[in-house]
Amino acid sequence: MHLNVKNETSTLKTVVLGQAGSIGNVPTLDKTFDAKSYETILKGVYPKEEAISKEMSAFENVLLKYNVQVFRPWTLENCNQVFARDVGFVIDDKIINSNIIPDREDEKEAYEVIYDQISYNKIYNLPEKAHVEGGDVVLLNDTVFVGLYTGADYSQLKTARTNLYAFHFLEELFPDKTLVPLELRKHDSDPRQCVLHLDCTFMPVSDDKVILYKDGFLNLSDYEMLVERFGKENVFEITQEEMYFMNANIFSISPTVVVSENRFTRLNNHMENEWGLTVERIPYFEISKMGGLLRCSTLPLVRES
Repeated sequence: MHLNVKNETSTLKTVVLGQAGSIGNVPTLDKTFDAKSYETILKGVYPKEEAISKEMSAFENVLLKYNVQVFRPWTLENCNQVFARDVGFVIDDKIINSNIIPDREDEKEAYEVIYDQISYNKIYNLPEKAHVEGGDVVLLNDTVFVGLYTGADYSQLKTARTNLYAFHFLEELFPDKTLVPLELRKHDSDPRQCVLHLDCTFMPVSDDKVILYKDGFLNLSDYEMLVERFGKENVFEITQEEMYFMNANIFSISPTVVVSENRFTRLNNHMENEWGLTVERIPYFEISKMGGLLRCSTLPLVRES
């Protein structure tokens, strides 16, 4: 397989979609990895496996409708494997094997079926000190935006997933690209005060549009830089409540087709009526209760140049 991913919106050819085959029991609060799961377990509304599987099947059907080749990881017993984006990510023709949090390390073995089809010299393992997950890496051709957290309490926060060491490692790995660090707001138990990954607060759409949540950035200057880069007329700003329901975490099949949650009425109408996009609406509300949505569920391997 010849990997090729340079941005978030070029026509998708091959992708890994996560797995909902055997997610196991509802975690205890101390075993949650994100603020949204913490809240839904506390409220007793954590999603059931049947609902998750139904939503992922709807997503797969849309991908197949557009002739996308879809791989699925092997099913591991009693293991939540929904969010493929955390396990690895592709930049250009290289796949980076993420250093995910230790409690999720077992997920990696289920991707052997995918890695077996990739040339070994295109697979990169990170140094132990480099922490990064695919949700924190947003591609825009020659620019790579990286969401990170550099606070002194990094090691105490479960929701701090990408560190400065990983950022510098990626800089060395891709010397021809401009890497842009974006500091994110973190909180382990309040999902309205936490951005788990960069793709929950910032997402390019089409050729020159972008979805942004202003308060997801710790530094106002980062938000202002993005608005200036894309142009205010090309920015769709989501509210805190829309961020909470993961409105930024949609997924592009091509520059003209996006997959979105069917409850995102304001966003979906804007993308269709103002941006002229085809919006494939699917149910993904139950999966959102676990702190991720559509982009989180995917690991693109090949997009057209």
